[in-house]
Amino acid sequence: MRPILRAIAGIFGVFLDALTFVRLCFRPAAAVAAENLFLRKQLGLFVERKVRPRQATDSIRFTLARLSRWFDWRNALVVVKPNTLMRWHRQGFRLFWKGKSRPRGRPRLPSKVQKLIVDMAVSNPTWGEERIAAELLLKLGLRLSARTVRRYMPKGPTRQPDPKQRWMTFVRNHAKATIASDFFVVVTATFQLVYVFVIIEVAARRVLHFNVTRHPSAEWTLQQFRECIAGDEEEYRYVIHDRDRIYSGELDGALKSLGLTVLRTPYKSPQANAVCERFIGTARRECLDYMIPLNEAHLRQILKSWVAHYNRGRPHSSLGPGIPEPVGPNVEQQSQRHRIPDDHRITKTPILGGLHHEYRLEKVAA
Repeated sequence: MRPILRAIAGIFGVFLDALTFVRLCFRPAAAVAAENLFLRKQLGLFVERKVRPRQATDSIRFTLARLSRWFDWRNALVVVKPNTLMRWHRQGFRLFWKGKSRPRGRPRLPSKVQKLIVDMAVSNPTWGEERIAAELLLKLGLRLSARTVRRYMPKGPTRQPDPKQRWMTFVRNHAKATIASDFFVVVTATFQLVYVFVIIEVAARRVLHFNVTRHPSAEWTLQQFRECIAGDEEEYRYVIHDRDRIYSGELDGALKSLGLTVLRTPYKSPQANAVCERFIGTARRECLDYMIPLNEAHLRQILKSWVAHYNRGRPHSSLGPGIPEPVGPNVEQQSQRHRIPDDHRITKTPILGGLHHEYRLEKVAA
């Protein structure tokens, strides 16, 4: 607080000196010369008595340095030495160029976009900067980098998978013809265990089928595969699953009769089925960790809403970013990458009671 008050006092002092200088400019030259001689005589008396003057303030230093440009100041110095006046002038010179050469950086985003990023971060607490940047690019056509978005929300480092792993190379070469399946457990409000079975298309990260049950079996699992393959037009050749006992030999034989080649993951290697494992983690972090299902039917209803959002509204970084099942054509990027068009507005649709939101750009009616 004290440095601010000193700066204000210095600016006020320079302002008063400037007003005094302007007033003196309108006085007759003879009057100014007489007053100058009159003050010199009085100053000479103080110099003879060797009275030590008080320390000059910043405003006085600035005024003396500026006035020295109008006359021969070397013969008029009394209270300070010439080197002192030169040092004051150099300090002012450095402050001047320090202000002019201050790095400006990138221009700040428009206030409307800043508020939008804050609203997206607050309304969707599980989203990171990459998710928000992808949402802005795909839904609103605003091209912002994750680093720019990070300036307005908490930071969160991400880790990219190693593309040189042998299993990952195989999966990428056969991704369009490969599906993956897995189980995970959800605890209801009455502490009952409900098993969720999911089948995902590896290439598009699309959830092809899911279902829940309290008593999974090999027959029930085989029926889920039949419903998934019969209801999809794609021709899949490979299916990835772990070595759970529910995947019996009879089930694998039935899958082979459906035209699928079974790829069983190695022991204790969940990364071999990374797509399903990532989906399960996402389902917990973005949905199930924030909701308590009452029973099996309630859990099915929750996952139905969230899976629809996962397939049709949630950007996936592994797709570029992209959406597994885009509802409409991609939004064209704006000519001004950081501005929302004046003739458009942003609408948001709540998902699961406001746990997530979907954003889209709509044109305002004329």
